[in-house]
Amino acid sequence: QVQLVEAGGGLVQAGASLTLSCVASGRTFSMGWFRQAPGKERGFVAHISANGGATHYADSVKGRFTISRDNAKNAVYLQMNSLKPEDTAVYYCAARSRYFIGGYDRGYDYWGQGTQVTVSS
Repeated sequence: QVQLVEAGGGLVQAGASLTLSCVASGRTFSMGWFRQAPGKERGFVAHISANGGATHYADSVKGRFTISRDNAKNAVYLQMNSLKPEDTAVYYCAARSRYFIGGYDRGYDYWGQGTQVTVSS
């Protein structure tokens, strides 16, 4: 069982930047970030392939957020720029334990505990 630990959340003003990190306790395949705003379902934010060569984003964050990973550190990052109040949510790191074909927003086996990001207007 792989444990995921997120860090880097906080309270920022609109337009600011924030970087989230997630460290895994073991090897993972592709990884992703999801978020859940109050009263809403958890939704897909970004995905990165096992070797970091391919990334995919939700339309709402495309051009503002960047996902990256450092496999030597078993870590994945989410660089968030030009933050908006609607980005306020609990952000979750997720990882797959195997290769998965069937969409970037599903098939994750491990989840972190979440980190709160609050963007004030």
